[in-house]
Amino acid sequence: MNKTRPSIGITSDVSEQDGRLKLDVALAYCVAVERAGGVPLVLPPQIGMVDEFLARCDGFLLTGGSDPRTEPFGEATHPKSNPMHPLRQEFETKLLAGLNAGGDAPVLGVCLGMQMMCLVAGGKLDQRLADHLASHADHWAADHPVAPIERGNRFEFAGVVQSRHRQAVTHAGKLTPIARSADGVLEAVFDASRKFYVGVQWHPERTRDEAVGQRLFDELVRASKQV
Repeated sequence: MNKTRPSIGITSDVSEQDGRLKLDVALAYCVAVERAGGVPLVLPPQIGMVDEFLARCDGFLLTGGSDPRTEPFGEATHPKSNPMHPLRQEFETKLLAGLNAGGDAPVLGVCLGMQMMCLVAGGKLDQRLADHLASHADHWAADHPVAPIERGNRFEFAGVVQSRHRQAVTHAGKLTPIARSADGVLEAVFDASRKFYVGVQWHPERTRDEAVGQRLFDELVRASKQV
């Protein structure tokens, strides 16, 4: 059935309070999807529902959050990291595996979302920028420019973005790096073989420059429309 407003599944964060698990997602993600013409659907991290979500959602938005635990990807987690809840990581790992197994559902990964996309694709992280990068503070609740690595890619991201991350991707695995910041931090990746499979290290929902902000959600929703 044709749809004019595609459904976009949005991953949620998980926290524990008084022994109870609670979900959290910034409303700005939902507002940006709605503004782009999509229907935002917040996904609970229920492992057994992954196949249902894959079948029912036209596109997916992997939101920001805390740091990935890297043992599942062959490295010890940095002792100063702030690990994401294990339920969320298990859910998003399975969701990405399902998205990579078949079909061509559009995906936008934001910050943690991009890092998870790269890890699942065989990539690596610098788990603590402060240990290696003199300009690490430029990436924590700060605005800075990004630029394309080379011209000619389908997505050429250039503008001033807002970031909030203490880790960064050092190797994108099977994905293609397409943008960096001036200090060399990898800022965007994509899969050229797919309709729309894009990860950005910044937060487009907080970015004022529409070319690297709302445009990301517009293109996700556009790619998610069924013809």
